[in-house]
Amino acid sequence: MPHKRIELFTRNATYSDIKSVLALSIKTYGEELGYQEDMLIGQFTTFPEGQFVAEYNGQIVGYCATFIISGDIAMKQHTWTEITGNGFATRHDPDGDYLYGMEVFVDVSFRGLRIGQRLYDARKALCQSLGLKGIIFGGRMPNLSKKIKQVGSAENYLNEVKFGKIKDPVIGFQLRNKFEVLGVLKGYFPWDTDSLGYATHMVWKNPDIDQSTYKQLPEKPGQKQSTVRIASVQFQARKVASFQEFMAQLEFFIDTAADYRSDFILFPELFTLPLLSADPRKLSALESIEAVSEYTGEFITEMQRLALAYNINIIAGSHPTRVGEHKFNNICNIFLRDGTVHQQAKIQPTPAEKQWWNITGGDTLKAIQTDCGPIGVLICYDSEFPELARHLVDQGAKILFVPYCTDERQGHLRVRYCCQARAVENQLYVVTAGIVGNLPSVANMDVHYAESGIFTPCDFPFARDGIAAIADANTEAMIFADLRLDQLTVSRNSGTVQNLKDRRFDLYRVQWSPPSQS
Repeated sequence: MPHKRIELFTRNATYSDIKSVLALSIKTYGEELGYQEDMLIGQFTTFPEGQFVAEYNGQIVGYCATFIISGDIAMKQHTWTEITGNGFATRHDPDGDYLYGMEVFVDVSFRGLRIGQRLYDARKALCQSLGLKGIIFGGRMPNLSKKIKQVGSAENYLNEVKFGKIKDPVIGFQLRNKFEVLGVLKGYFPWDTDSLGYATHMVWKNPDIDQSTYKQLPEKPGQKQSTVRIASVQFQARKVASFQEFMAQLEFFIDTAADYRSDFILFPELFTLPLLSADPRKLSALESIEAVSEYTGEFITEMQRLALAYNINIIAGSHPTRVGEHKFNNICNIFLRDGTVHQQAKIQPTPAEKQWWNITGGDTLKAIQTDCGPIGVLICYDSEFPELARHLVDQGAKILFVPYCTDERQGHLRVRYCCQARAVENQLYVVTAGIVGNLPSVANMDVHYAESGIFTPCDFPFARDGIAAIADANTEAMIFADLRLDQLTVSRNSGTVQNLKDRRFDLYRVQWSPPSQS
């Protein structure tokens, strides 16, 4: 179904962005305190890879400036003007050992989309790619002026915030981002009356670096650590009174996964069918599919909004969608946190789906490019056909998401065993999410069995039993796992067995036939 395309992403700033960044600076700080064009030119010229913008549908909505400096300088007391060279980043030292966070500002009209978080993540990625010890900066203390009489000093205020006795939105955000407090910088922002000129002196330590020797931790040549955090929701079907109530249930899980800094969240197959419980009519199986398909437009709009708002990639289980007069596909909508929406239809509908719901199979299967690398989606029964997973892996997929819906344990185990086989034979990660509970008033939603899991290849770098996480059977739950993509590369190239490399290409292959044009 057509939908409005929304894009939100971070990238390196270019000279063509200067006027937009300048305008945003003035909007944020006013004419007097906003940047000047030559200052931005200095930043872009001195250290181009250290300047980032956030772009929303072609509009610059955030800016982040950095430069490299010696810790001997940045660890000592300093002011913003001194360390930034009057805002030109002229203190940039390519031989330094720390990245200095010079600036972050976000268009107030776009607050709530975690743009600041995206810019902080871009800084961290740059720091790690350069092999620097960490990031240092001076941060605002916007509530200090209101609390100074109560606490007595900036140092006391900072301690109260650290221990949760006082709330400060800026410092709280930085602490949640794993920044540590070094102390207080005096006279850092003389013009910042809310902070009384003070700033928090903060540091983030690069986890890839041995801080005592300042050497990157050992890893195989050419392999960069890349960790992806996955959340899988074992979702309980329950009666709802409205579309809004159903979406509130989903937002709870999305919010929780985002709080855990997950990159992906997976929901089960057919998890939108509880929407039918709001309908007082007793519908036949086919009428039910027709009715739930009517929610497609508003469902896509709301899920796209949630992916953007919570800065998370959502693999939205599956949702029956009308594709013809009496023809339906069982479609997984993939909502990426940059605003992009992808769709993957179930290739292999079950006999029951074809008989009761008139669901037909899709005819395209594509790996999807995400900010965490290429992924693939197979819906339930699809996972039982090994050639489908192999087709996705041949396109580069390293994580396979499998939303499923099974009525009893035998059906669940078919999916589970096949998913673990796909993980072994393709040397990739497989994430499953099943549905539990029942909806007596909804046709074909009688009973369910699920035990959702996150599976790995079976080799030394991974969990001994090939299970990174598993949910308790038949209870609503959310499971998490951190998956190292570089371990897949190591396993594929030098594992105990090397299933992908050892394939007999001279004997067999998976060849995808284009759909018939007739």
